[in-house]
Amino acid sequence: MTMIDLHRVNGLTCDAFVAQFGGVFEHAAWVARAAHGKGPFANVPDLHAAMMAAVREASADRRLAFLNGHPELAGPEARARAMTAESAQEQGSAGLDRLTEADGQAFDRLNAAYRQRFGFPFIVAVRGRDLREILVLFERRLDRGPAEEEATALEEISAITRMRLDRLVREA
Repeated sequence: MTMIDLHRVNGLTCDAFVAQFGGVFEHAAWVARAAHGKGPFANVPDLHAAMMAAVREASADRRLAFLNGHPELAGPEARARAMTAESAQEQGSAGLDRLTEADGQAFDRLNAAYRQRFGFPFIVAVRGRDLREILVLFERRLDRGPAEEEATALEEISAITRMRLDRLVREA
């Protein structure tokens, strides 16, 4: 996508807004559709807040389905190259597309344990983090309770999607 200025964002029809921002939240164009009606947006943080509010205000079942729309880190979708371009780029930035066999096995073990415990994949903003840091976070977060972990996953999604919006919208 090419960058769009905020003034133009505020003038988009709902369908055009969804076409522009429907991919910011993984497989969840409904987030953009819900946020469109909350404009006009004063700045990118305002736009992002409206999108995050749509996620947080969704029913528990819809939030769980939303969380399950995210790929596992270095998981089957990554190996099959079946992730969104954004996710592939983000995981690649942390070296998750170049794992040793031992690291790949560690991710498979952790992904399975996490999904069994929480019912959704481990979600972390990988940009700016290295493989070892991600593995430590993975292990640490497995010890949390379900409510705390869902809240953390949503905060990580907030960080991921804010970085994505920053690459799509300019304020001037």
